[in-house]
Amino acid sequence: MEYLENRELSWLKFNKRVLDEAVDPNNPLLERLSFSAIYQSNLDEFFMVRVGSLTDDAKNDKKKKDNKTGMNAAQQLDAIFTAVRRLQPSVEEAYHKTMSELAGYGFEHVSFETAAKDELSFLELYFKREIKPFISGIVINDSLPFPFLKNKEIYVAVQLSSKRETSIGIIPVHHDGSERIIPLGNDGKRFILEEEVVLHFAHLMFKSYNVLDRALIRVTRSADIMVSGKGADFRERMEELVAKRTKLSPVRLEISDDFSREALDFICKKLKIKNVRVFTSRIPLDLSYLYSLQDLDDNKKLHYQPRSPRKSAALSETRPIFPQIKAKDLLLSYPFESMNLTFIRFLQEAANDPKVTSIKITLYRLAKSSKVIDALCTAAEQGKDVLVMIELRARFDEENNIEWSKHLQKAGVKVIYGLKDFKAHSKLLLVTRKAQGGGFDYVTQIGTGNYNEKTSAIYTDLMLLTSDREIAADAENVFKCLQNRTFVENTNKLLVAPLCLRDPVIEMMDQQIELAKNGGEGYIAAKVNSLSDMTIIGKLIEASQAGVKIELVVRGICCIIAGVEGYTENITVRSIVGRFLEHSRIFIFGKDGKEQRIYIGSADYMSRNTVRRVEVAAPVEDERLKKRIRDIFRTLMKDNTKARIMQSDGTYIQAVPADEEEPLCAQEFLYDQAYKRLDDKKERQERLRQNREKGAAAKKTPAKRGRKKKTS
Repeated sequence: MEYLENRELSWLKFNKRVLDEAVDPNNPLLERLSFSAIYQSNLDEFFMVRVGSLTDDAKNDKKKKDNKTGMNAAQQLDAIFTAVRRLQPSVEEAYHKTMSELAGYGFEHVSFETAAKDELSFLELYFKREIKPFISGIVINDSLPFPFLKNKEIYVAVQLSSKRETSIGIIPVHHDGSERIIPLGNDGKRFILEEEVVLHFAHLMFKSYNVLDRALIRVTRSADIMVSGKGADFRERMEELVAKRTKLSPVRLEISDDFSREALDFICKKLKIKNVRVFTSRIPLDLSYLYSLQDLDDNKKLHYQPRSPRKSAALSETRPIFPQIKAKDLLLSYPFESMNLTFIRFLQEAANDPKVTSIKITLYRLAKSSKVIDALCTAAEQGKDVLVMIELRARFDEENNIEWSKHLQKAGVKVIYGLKDFKAHSKLLLVTRKAQGGGFDYVTQIGTGNYNEKTSAIYTDLMLLTSDREIAADAENVFKCLQNRTFVENTNKLLVAPLCLRDPVIEMMDQQIELAKNGGEGYIAAKVNSLSDMTIIGKLIEASQAGVKIELVVRGICCIIAGVEGYTENITVRSIVGRFLEHSRIFIFGKDGKEQRIYIGSADYMSRNTVRRVEVAAPVEDERLKKRIRDIFRTLMKDNTKARIMQSDGTYIQAVPADEEEPLCAQEFLYDQAYKRLDDKKERQERLRQNREKGAAAKKTPAKRGRKKKTS
């Protein structure tokens, strides 16, 4: 259908938008390099997860088809491989162009062709002293076993000949303690990579053989593991599966250059991988080292303008946060406001507050050194009832979460896991506190992002804290159901997947459709990471056909194509890829006014979120906060520097300022607003202080009295 897009191909378009940032002349040079690295790491994960899953489907469920385009798994894989190959020249050009421009600042990725004579001598000595003693070459032929190649590790592959036979040699490049970047001067900005040195001197590893050909190779393995959350030994089974994942089947082989067809066929045969999954790259196979170049030059021209998260202007620093939230709802916006100075402070206060009786929270991804964990442990050690639902199946964070679950249990925290076959992805906290005069007060926090101090500084997210008792009752029910391994079936105000989120969303869309059909101005807006749920897509198409205006900000996967006549002509879709990762989820139903309904939450418009996970979204009811979210959304819609606008053929074009229109980068504008709110607050406080001082001074000054004349 002309108005639908395949999920996987839509994701590749998103990653192309990331790559566009690597060549955007408005981005500082070192930041451009980072986008090249992000593009590559995104693609690694895509192959590990999505290509791994499709590979299994192609083997085990050949009749299964994509519900948007009707392609089976094999057809989707072919389309993916074609699209990735088409992008590769752009990837290489972006890297070479940026490195070339960085040469003016002393950066140079040296090759053996461009190295000076003294550098060549140094590198040979370096190889013999610092590398060769710690690695070994393995010779393989049909009679010798093929070594296990670790996921995403770089190896040197060589074609060898001797008097008796032709063989293959494999050399693992990196070892414990090795340095991948080998500095050659200019404070490390002139460098060569360790794998390039090993490749050059590979012949020294096989003295009894002639080296006929050589190349660097890198294997990507499937990471498609899934385990249900049933049974007391769930954590042990997760540990076993995480260990098993490192040995799953290869789904891609990358190679650094042209290589002997005979030798490559032999390696593919041993890896049980088809040639169609071999991808040649003429830039480093792993670009993660590019991040470390950021620290080698502090020239302001090479970096983004320094930014730091601000204190929330809505919070007093001199009063505890709990009573402030009891007085009025609080909305926090990251990275513009500081998680440490707001949410972490609130959690630490709750942990040490003798009137707080319980803290309940769902955890999905955490920082390596987590202050959230510290606060929860402190609360438990002080005798509070602390319940933590930690999701052990958070992809690529399984090991981290397994260790945190053990740490929490040692501190006396009650730890539970996600439901069978349903990950708990919600961002939910409930704090219960004894009230004056008896009874209890509650603060519920619902967020769009993880309780992770590191990502809160680089992801855009929203967090609502409210003392609403109906929301607290809903939150209590969510935790009760998680403990009982059941689903929430009814709610007062919260939207809770899998049973109580999609249907209410559809109902609110229906209300806008009915409004438009009756001559009113129907309006639907959403900001999500991905849109692929066919039920929601179908309703959006119906709304568009009814004349409802629909504005969507979708960072990544978007399976609906906007602007298709007769179907989606009333839908606009834009994607923003910039300095910070757009991560917040906002649902808006209706135009401005008291009838307008706004929600924020953890769910994207994907069926995995709406009906196959535990997700929570909360209504924003305070008119001040509703206005703030509307302003945020409108700012995103006005972005004309980082936004890409979807066309009716599914392609995206960069938004540009219209004639006499000022450039607007939404992320930088929202940061400026956070600074301004705090500056305005300081000005108000200073005026109040001055007025108090004037008042105090006036009281101290005695009133003037008239003097009596002396009489004789």
